[in-house]
Amino acid sequence: MVPIRSGSFTIGSPANEDGRDEDEAPQKKVQVSGFWMGEKEVSFGEWDTFFKNMEVPQTKDISVDAVSRPTAQYIDLTWGMGRDDRHPTNSMSQQAALMYCKWLYDKTGVFYRLPTEAEWEYACRAGTQTATPFGNDARSLEAYGYFKGNSEGKFHKTASLKPNGWGLYDMLGNLSEWTLDQYQTDAYAKLPSDAKDPLVAPGSKYPKVVRGGSYLDNAEELRCANRIASSASWNKRDPQIPKSKWWLTDGMFVGFRLVRPGKAPTKAEIEKFFESYLK
Repeated sequence: MVPIRSGSFTIGSPANEDGRDEDEAPQKKVQVSGFWMGEKEVSFGEWDTFFKNMEVPQTKDISVDAVSRPTAQYIDLTWGMGRDDRHPTNSMSQQAALMYCKWLYDKTGVFYRLPTEAEWEYACRAGTQTATPFGNDARSLEAYGYFKGNSEGKFHKTASLKPNGWGLYDMLGNLSEWTLDQYQTDAYAKLPSDAKDPLVAPGSKYPKVVRGGSYLDNAEELRCANRIASSASWNKRDPQIPKSKWWLTDGMFVGFRLVRPGKAPTKAEIEKFFESYLK
């Protein structure tokens, strides 16, 4: 994991940025506490340690929610693109990503979670204020991220291209990444000046915020400020009733990376966190 020092930055995008959407305004200065962030997206090799080896709790209580263990995949959700220690894990719901975090905490005693929107954008920018951490010229993108123009229609092994200035790979492109925030179009308008560690708490199942753009997106979608709202359509072909809490049949472009807060929360705070997000 890469240490990210505390600091402040301007979240959102200016009116003249190519590809800008209204939900990226108004720009606001925010403060972010220090944290560690995974230098790469979580890989299938890492995910499968959880998915294939997690013990099924023995219980006679039929009210126990089966979400405590990943359900079997009903189709090949790698879509033949690769499943190993280097290919990023994909097609997981936000809840699945958070269950992986909870499993890590149970195994190690160390608290991991998804980044907030502010943490993600702060880390992506790596001290810059341009559309991407390497400038405003989209032609530079091919050296840093996989998108529609250079991906050949598939995701690629993590860390295959250049990292940003803070040593983070694939922040833009390859797979879009889950954040913690509930999506609101006017989230920035509600932020006070110099807000510290802003977060839109969980509400409804949809929409949540995804960041970074993916191998299926056009270049203008791969911007630090771009906000993507999750949708029920990402799971429209799920044959199960009710639809899976784990897998996204039409979300092959979504993955995640981990964050570890610089200041570790208490055991009670950790339990409250997982209870609020995994209810």
